[in-house]
Amino acid sequence: MQLFYNPNINEATDNFTFDKEESKHIIKVLRKKGGDNLFVTNGLGYLFKTEIVVGSDSKCTVKIISFEIAETPKYHLHLAVAPTKMIDRYEWFLEKATEIGISEITPIICDHSERKFVKTDRFEKIVQSAMKQSLHYYLPKLNEPISFKDFIKQKNEGLLLIAHCEETDKKALKSVVKANKNIHLLIGPEGDFSNKEITLALDNNYTPVTLGSTRLRTETAAIVACHSIVFIND
Repeated sequence: MQLFYNPNINEATDNFTFDKEESKHIIKVLRKKGGDNLFVTNGLGYLFKTEIVVGSDSKCTVKIISFEIAETPKYHLHLAVAPTKMIDRYEWFLEKATEIGISEITPIICDHSERKFVKTDRFEKIVQSAMKQSLHYYLPKLNEPISFKDFIKQKNEGLLLIAHCEETDKKALKSVVKANKNIHLLIGPEGDFSNKEITLALDNNYTPVTLGSTRLRTETAAIVACHSIVFIND
């Protein structure tokens, strides 16, 4: 099954038209025609079965035949990850985390961050593409970049975790994560979190965790954490 995405449809929608770029892809590249079925999600757990009624490469219109709703996840996985110096590494993380099954992503700007600014437009497209490729019906929420200090001030509910590299008392991630619980996990930049940031997190009830005995790149640590938590919840 090939999955398409349209955030503007819901169970009350009768028909809709793909934009010009998507219409051209459907008709010219995929060689779809009138009467063919397309499967579309709105990223909110809905899967719509549609039928092409206007097969134009500039205006592909479909009518909705039926829909089903995926089961709502019993947990919420939120990773707050510092952008990497080489942005393609962060984009790789976004793609793979979406495929694995993340719920929410926040780029956090830290004291040791070498990259202080990112544009989320491209990030959003990567996440959407990964959702479609992996046949997920829930689109991960991608937040705008925020400073570490401002993120810590937020009232996040659930298990609060921070993964850092300092040689202090830390618990193994697998020992603190429980199934069907909301989780917010902080992953730092290449230079790790500063001591000030670690102290601030601990003062705000974050539990320090380790992801293993080796030192991991930012994007690798994020994927290891994502997979570990999803695996526990499977």
